Amino acid sequence: MQTISFSHLSLMLLPLIVVVHFYYKYTNDKKEIVYATIRMVLQLILIGYVLIFLFKTKDLLIGICILSFMLIISTIITLRITQNRSYKHYFIIFISTFLSSLLHLFLIIEVLRLDSFYEPRYIIPLAGMIFGNIMNVLSLCIERFEKELSRNESFIEARTISFKAAMIPQINTLLAVGLVSLPGMMTGQILSGIDPLIAVRYQIMIMVMCISSGGIALILYYKLKEKFFKY
Repeated sequence: MQTISFSHLSLMLLPLIVVVHFYYKYTNDKKEIVYATIRMVLQLILIGYVLIFLFKTKDLLIGICILSFMLIISTIITLRITQNRSYKHYFIIFISTFLSSLLHLFLIIEVLRLDSFYEPRYIIPLAGMIFGNIMNVLSLCIERFEKELSRNESFIEARTISFKAAMIPQINTLLAVGLVSLPGMMTGQILSGIDPLIAVRYQIMIMVMCISSGGIALILYYKLKEKFFKY
């Protein structure tokens, strides 16, 4: 696989500069995209060094700390867009994310037939994909759920509408994969020289993991929400 030099990587900034210009022209905000881009680059470089360390040490305790940190941050980001930012609501989001993630990580360990329970080269990146996916699904769900309740819809009606809205991107992705787009993981594997048919199996695992982890997290969220908030 070709190594990308930083000088060649900087070419990707050219169209981004155009976007920044028009974003400022249309929104009068010249900082947001620049800040987000700089933060993205720094975060990815930092996590690159962290992953090198994790892959070499394979320390379970350090791995648990990293996974816990990722879980906490993902739930904080999810809570950020909600109207109800109470500790009780955070707890519901946290438990929903944690249980769904734990279930799917156990299944992935079994599917991949890993030599040990904790294999950071697999567990850390896949856990990140699960956390990020659940974070997005729950964010869509909660935003729509709260909006429907504000319109005086019943709990059941708000649940139905928000559940379907949150799952639309997941279902669209399943329908489009292979026809409209090649997903990131599959593309990365193919670029690195992996047999496309092997890459397909991994991608199927990822696609099923994404829709089911998001769906399970939503179901848990609704159950806990109904129990703790007494609708």
